[in-house]
Amino acid sequence: MQSLSATSRLFVKASMTAALIAYCVLSPSFAKNHKDEPRPDECGVIVAREKVTDRPTIGLALGGGGMRGAAHAGVVRILLREGIPIDYIAGTSMGSVVGGLVAAGVHPDEIEKRFTEGSLMHAFLTVPLSVRLAASPFMSLPRVFGVRGYEGFYRGNKFRNYLLRMMPQCSREIEALPIPFCAVAVNLLDGKEVAVKTGNLGRAMQASSAVPILRRPVEIDGKLLVDGGVLVNLPVQHTREMGADIVIAVDVDERPEQVKDEEFKRLGSVAHRVLTLALWKIDESQRNSADIVIRPQVNGIGLISTSKHDARAAVAAGEQAAEAAIPIIRKMLQEKAALK
Repeated sequence: MQSLSATSRLFVKASMTAALIAYCVLSPSFAKNHKDEPRPDECGVIVAREKVTDRPTIGLALGGGGMRGAAHAGVVRILLREGIPIDYIAGTSMGSVVGGLVAAGVHPDEIEKRFTEGSLMHAFLTVPLSVRLAASPFMSLPRVFGVRGYEGFYRGNKFRNYLLRMMPQCSREIEALPIPFCAVAVNLLDGKEVAVKTGNLGRAMQASSAVPILRRPVEIDGKLLVDGGVLVNLPVQHTREMGADIVIAVDVDERPEQVKDEEFKRLGSVAHRVLTLALWKIDESQRNSADIVIRPQVNGIGLISTSKHDARAAVAAGEQAAEAAIPIIRKMLQEKAALK
């Protein structure tokens, strides 16, 4: 599929930014192989499978989607249960958060718990957005005295520290991760996508999930990084470039189904629709280039929802979609292995 024209990309990015501001303000809230089994290392975590030469390698491309990203925990749980190897992970935004935790050895049960108990999304927002909006005039006072920081309601440092506390000490640098990982972000300085493959894992996840306006950009290696979803919300190509023979994309976009005009009389509904369409369009070429696409049914779950019900629904949707994909994954593993 042809890529978007420069004009179209600018329009999509501008639409996303405008829609995100309005939406945030107005929206309601493996054939089984024993040598590939998880095993505990000295930190007591699940580590990468041993390198094998008798099968194709598998990479996960985990897409962004806020609370909808809880579905990733459900997908990973089913893959582990079914003995499907995970050799590489690339993630964008909440996909980088879940993917980074999995790559560090955090079990999907623990990730699910953090979503369903509400602590992960509360750490992401730090304080309710409504409170932060009400306080924004006071937070702007330092600018009167010439103190200028990057634009955004939240710094994201507390979220980074929250994620780091979830990880074993030995897995806080990307180079040391049991499973090779990269977090996809966008550099505001040159407008290009960036795959963060080295350095502090928490900071990489913070940058990849720094939603414009909502969170402040993150400085890494002379770059000023924001949420990778602005350009690459589903990092299929990055996963393939890491070395994966088979790329499984987990797409947690809302599907832009036909709706009635009455839907757009609610506050925030137009912004929600525009953002849904923009993300769906951005991810289209990446979906088409994946070997397998897992699409949990997450329609109706808001990006910045803190609802425990939404969290449970997203995880369950991830499990259901992954279970349906297992026969397809096994078949592709067999076909690719026959070609090696």
